[in-house]
Amino acid sequence: MAGALLARWLAPPVALVAVRSAGLLDEGLIQEGEPPRPEAVAALTGYGLDISGHRSHRVTVADLSGADLVLGMSRAHVRHAVVLAPETWPMAFTLKELLRRGEETGPRRPDEPLADWVARVHEGRERPALLGDSPVDDVADPMGGSAPAYADTAALLDELTSRLAGLCLGLPADSLRGEG
Repeated sequence: MAGALLARWLAPPVALVAVRSAGLLDEGLIQEGEPPRPEAVAALTGYGLDISGHRSHRVTVADLSGADLVLGMSRAHVRHAVVLAPETWPMAFTLKELLRRGEETGPRRPDEPLADWVARVHEGRERPALLGDSPVDDVADPMGGSAPAYADTAALLDELTSRLAGLCLGLPADSLRGEG
């Protein structure tokens, strides 16, 4: 859901980045190549997004190598990415962490490459901050929950991704709200 929402905020004519989605895939719950849960599809319909064609994909080193930014919904996702591809550490954040740190650092400056903005946001981070779970940094996974849980998560992700897109685009806080 986050990938589709972020891609919507950064879609042409903006087209700042290509957004791809991959995950850890809990073999007991979801396997490679599965379609999204019906609750996720329904939750994003209200945002004008059709994710029914998406298929689950386990994140690989190839997915991470060459990425300008790696976002996880939880610290566990970021830890996994950093263990799988250690060079991703400076550009791997939870969505909430990147948003929090980005708002403290300030939006991307005009003509500043995204990678340079991400490097500025990364300054001062320490790897031990990835240990454990964090209600401050983690977005709760609605997997296995009710349709309202998916809708609530979609609303939260829409707000977070719009704020992040604004930072990446160098726009004032919440300037994208009401668009898209």
